[in-house]
Amino acid sequence: VLSQLLFRRPYEPPVVFHWFPIIGSTISYGIDPYKFYFDCRAKYGDIFTFILLGKKVTVYLGLQGNNFILNGKLKDVNAEEIYTNLTTPVFGRDVAYDCPNSKLMEQKKFMKTALTTEAFHSYVTIIQNEVEAYINNCVSFQGESGTVNISKVMAEITIYTASHALQGEEVRENFDSSFAALYHDLDMGFTPINFTFYWAPLPWNRARDHAQRTVARTYMNIIQARREEKRSGENKHDIIWELMRSTYKDGTPVPDREIAHMMIALLMAGQHSSSSTSSWIMLWLAARPDIMEELYEEQLRIFGSEKPFPPLQYEDLSKLQLHQNVLKEVLRLHAPIHSIMRKVKNPMIVPGTKYVIPTSHVLISSPGCTSQDATFFPDPLK
Repeated sequence: VLSQLLFRRPYEPPVVFHWFPIIGSTISYGIDPYKFYFDCRAKYGDIFTFILLGKKVTVYLGLQGNNFILNGKLKDVNAEEIYTNLTTPVFGRDVAYDCPNSKLMEQKKFMKTALTTEAFHSYVTIIQNEVEAYINNCVSFQGESGTVNISKVMAEITIYTASHALQGEEVRENFDSSFAALYHDLDMGFTPINFTFYWAPLPWNRARDHAQRTVARTYMNIIQARREEKRSGENKHDIIWELMRSTYKDGTPVPDREIAHMMIALLMAGQHSSSSTSSWIMLWLAARPDIMEELYEEQLRIFGSEKPFPPLQYEDLSKLQLHQNVLKEVLRLHAPIHSIMRKVKNPMIVPGTKYVIPTSHVLISSPGCTSQDATFFPDPLK
């Protein structure tokens, strides 16, 4: 306490007052990050430092803070050192944050190449068929009324649609209840304690490691079967085919093991944001039946009143303006990630201030905090 009061460093951001070393503000931050950010901003301003499990974490809020951190130069800020302990045991080696940034950019480019407009056209039909099949077969949706665990349901729908559209029929066919359980075990590996204790022989870590090996082996078997069939896959739109045809800049073909690990990363990363956002949409619509009715009326205007509606087409999505606005508003209120972290690699001068962020600090940006700011959005939580 005395060191905080008597030995402040004038060229570093103010430190959030705390009673206990190491623990610092970990508990209050963990309970409600946004409340913690807004409370600290009211007291210290847009830029401040707090102690998170013994580490000094500097938060820079607002548009300038987002730009300072998220558009920082690679020589100054680094994401790999922050996230590799959490993601590598889940995704596997040599992909995402377990490889140099230049290689990660190549991997992203490979997958982006497969996301063509032609592919998007095929995805719409796949997604519609998967959702309709799920609703028709799920016991919870039988009858005129009932109750469902919406987060669980949307997570299942998302993983079925994503696996089929992005990764192909063979992958989707493997998604029975046991395979979905393996992905749940992988998901449990993203617990915050694994930022530090990813190596610990805890029950969820052992389950995570088993699931990673099993799922990776399944993907590799699918890839090997495709190679043995000697099909080019030229007419296929899934990302596995694209990666099987890809080579790095040095001429090295993408190894099957890396393809398998990228597929885990793709499904895990996409499933998290999509399922949480779709769950929030359903919850908000349940709370606002008036908006639900407006959405239905928009569908009637676009598709006509004759039932059943014609199959969805890719071009139809841009016509559903209110649907898009609901999605954007839910993303504003419930950003999938509340804290985006970067490791400071070189001392960073904060423009317009006297502060210099040392290399011992971790930076946090929170675009979700900005999107709940009354400065930009009147009545921001409505």
